[in-house]
Amino acid sequence: MQLSKNELVEELWDSDPRIKKIMKSSSSLKEARDRFFDYLNDLERDYFNIYSDNPLRDLHILEKNNAKECIRVLKNVIRTENEELTGYSALNIIYDLARYKNVLNEIDKGFLVEFIYLIRGINGQSGHVTETYYDPSLEMDGRQAAINRSLYLDTYSMKMKEYFKKYASGLDPKIIEKTIELKNDIMAYFGATESDWNDYTWHMEHIFKDVKTISDLVRLEDDEIEGLEYAERHNIPFQITPFYLSLFNKEGRSERDRAIRAQVIPSVRYCKNVVNNRLSGLDLDFMGEKSTSPIEGITRRYPQILILKPYDSCPQICVYCQRNWEIKSIDDAKVTKGTVEKAIQWIKDNESITEVLVTGGDPFTLNNQYINWLLGEICAIDHVERIRIGTRTIITMPFRINDELIEILKKCQVPGKREVCIVTHFEHPTEVTPETMEAVQKIRRAGISVYNQQVFTYYNSRKFESALLRKVLKISGVDPYYSFNTKGKEETIDFRVPIARIEQERKEEARLLPGLERTDEAVFNVPKLGKSHLRAWQDHEVIMITPDGMRAYRFYPWESKLAVCDAYVYTDVSIYEYLKRLMADNEDINEYKYIWYYF
Repeated sequence: MQLSKNELVEELWDSDPRIKKIMKSSSSLKEARDRFFDYLNDLERDYFNIYSDNPLRDLHILEKNNAKECIRVLKNVIRTENEELTGYSALNIIYDLARYKNVLNEIDKGFLVEFIYLIRGINGQSGHVTETYYDPSLEMDGRQAAINRSLYLDTYSMKMKEYFKKYASGLDPKIIEKTIELKNDIMAYFGATESDWNDYTWHMEHIFKDVKTISDLVRLEDDEIEGLEYAERHNIPFQITPFYLSLFNKEGRSERDRAIRAQVIPSVRYCKNVVNNRLSGLDLDFMGEKSTSPIEGITRRYPQILILKPYDSCPQICVYCQRNWEIKSIDDAKVTKGTVEKAIQWIKDNESITEVLVTGGDPFTLNNQYINWLLGEICAIDHVERIRIGTRTIITMPFRINDELIEILKKCQVPGKREVCIVTHFEHPTEVTPETMEAVQKIRRAGISVYNQQVFTYYNSRKFESALLRKVLKISGVDPYYSFNTKGKEETIDFRVPIARIEQERKEEARLLPGLERTDEAVFNVPKLGKSHLRAWQDHEVIMITPDGMRAYRFYPWESKLAVCDAYVYTDVSIYEYLKRLMADNEDINEYKYIWYYF
């Protein structure tokens, strides 16, 4: 990470001098491309040709398989079609570097590091086979093999437990004690009683929307104050419920509440990007929801399920929300009953729809009377078999899950005919508290399932951080459902994580958990078209490395085997910059060293 660009160039050529020779001796870029393709094809044949005398043939199959994947990526990157599609030519830069043309000012270090790892990979030098554990039981049979294998599996388990100690759950007695202390401060500040605290309407009336009130109760860091003040000046809404503020560390940002604060305190960079986008007139609807809305209040991307949006605010605003372009502050929000009635009629008239996801905005911001009417209208539609409700109030305002609301939900649940389920949004183990668990148990006792959709962000992407969340959730009655890759808008750049990291997390961390704890599916949400699974390379491929070290991907939508549909090109965040950020946060980046080989 500390090498200069010139040193990285030398490292690049040392990884495979033959590539430099090909580039340097070619009379044109076209000739260099053709010869590079030939070289890669010869390498791939040698790896799997039993008659080849190339020593690469004798490498371990894991190293050969990785080499094959790296060769595939390199071939994609040097294709003229992909250069035209992305507007970049990585090969042109490599060609110029070999011919001593000074192009270093045109590229970032991340570009060079990507190619260093790719070229090491095609030569069977990822280091995976020589640097990782070897299980001796694989060469044994019988009981002794089983004993040795069991001891070997213990090493995985112990490694997980060591990592889990780094992260805290909101169920930890020491954290509960701190939370209660801050809760008492908040109650005293507003002159509230315990009865007030347990009433969600009190929380709704005391949502934090200004930096001064927050500062009166918790110590804010300089960058947090700067971000909040910038948001106030430019009318960028931020909202924090009293309950969620009680999860803060009162003395200032700490390891235990870094993820909590990041979700609700907008950074200056976030605010500046929002303002710039407003001034430029840029369409903030990154997911293209306006193009998938057949009628106001409905979004539809799939055959049998649609989204119904009855409300356009939440008690608490998440900084990284993909719908921040339409989410309003609680003061400006409105219930458009007429719009909802027309949307419900549209659902009644379309018998293809068997499932309705009620989200928004957070529908549990609405009062029980309105929810009773809304769900009653949906329940009256014979062809609707499931009502899914998306809410984060379980985490931000758990007292919202009161007995009256539970009775309304129970009325809609008819076994064998109609299911009601809740989809919530835990981001970090610290959010799992006694209060949130009581809310979950109320729902579960009513026979209603609770699922979790996690957004995989920088603040929960460290080694085994999300694995601990899954474990805590599952044992508390919440089923992991989806893990969303962060993407898209520039204002959310603080949260974005390379696709390679979420893929690595699935293979190196989540895979060590029992199956029932890792039921979530890692997905990339393609604008307008819907979710593409990240587990399968058939659904996406790397097609370019940009000069600033970012991978460009082509995504093939979920219905690509059912219908002719366009692919979607996405430029990811830089792996190099992500690792630099982890290192600045005192992470041992050697623990992430194989991230480069996830595509």
